[in-house]
Amino acid sequence: MVPKKIPMRKCTGCGQLKPKKELIRVIVTSEDEVELDATGKKNGRGAYICGNADCFKAARKNKGLEKSLKRAIPAAIYDSLEKELSQLESQT
Repeated sequence: MVPKKIPMRKCTGCGQLKPKKELIRVIVTSEDEVELDATGKKNGRGAYICGNADCFKAARKNKGLEKSLKRAIPAAIYDSLEKELSQLESQT
């Protein structure tokens, strides 16, 4: 049997390649809203980030999310994403 291929994605914060299921997807919807996609299946342009606050801060500092999503992200949206990410961290 051929082993099943595991899709790999690059974290926009730390730059490491990790399995897709270990990362959290940040998307831009068709209504130009930026939100977290914990399921990884919502429609929209996506960027991936590790599930910890350090990678999120690094992605914010080096504008990795903005480069991947191809649009500027206001500070208010970064703050709301950080709150959502902390809630996801506390659930796991």
